[in-house]
Amino acid sequence: MNSIKAIIPFKKKGAKTRLRTFLTEAEREKLAIRMLKDVLVALSESQIEEVEIITTSSREELLNELKLELRNLKLTVRVDEKGLNEVLNEVIQDEKDPRLILMADIPLVTPETINELIGYEADVVIAPGRKGGTNALFMRRPCEFVVSYYGVSYLEHIETAKRRNLSYTVHDSFFISADIDEDDDLMELLIHGKYLSAEYLRMIGVFIHVDKKSKERARVDRQKLKIL
Repeated sequence: MNSIKAIIPFKKKGAKTRLRTFLTEAEREKLAIRMLKDVLVALSESQIEEVEIITTSSREELLNELKLELRNLKLTVRVDEKGLNEVLNEVIQDEKDPRLILMADIPLVTPETINELIGYEADVVIAPGRKGGTNALFMRRPCEFVVSYYGVSYLEHIETAKRRNLSYTVHDSFFISADIDEDDDLMELLIHGKYLSAEYLRMIGVFIHVDKKSKERARVDRQKLKIL
């Protein structure tokens, strides 16, 4: 297999607005950085050799915040103000080597499931999110594909593969599907997360509250701590 490069779109400023009733803007930005770190660590332990982060943030600022030692992984940052679809299609339009687009808000992703995803023989491999999005998209010949995120992009990417006569398969992975967008999603991170993102939530007092009257009823709650 040719060298595989992963592409991660990342937004820090104004990140995760649907969590605004639970986390402050500063906390959401810090959580976004830690989720990105978790994804990068998983990639560094997989068969992926290179990662390009596409962001609207300052390159120097982002690299300074990441401060990661990623073994066997070349990391570059591309600053681009264009919309998600426009910039991703621009990046892949001339690429003939395999590319993996991975979202930055899937902190439960593991090296094993990344390796499984890129191990299929299909031209296109799609790993859906829980609400119909596309959390990972592997293309063996990116120049023959067009991405279309937003909405139910999972179905759109399947239709694109069909229209372009490309073979495709679906990679069903809980750890990739668990994107962190809303308050309830934080519960999955607290239950299954072992690294930076989950540690940060616990540090700022986020925890799972179980109703004593019914142990099946649980919710994410927060202790009254000083905002960090």
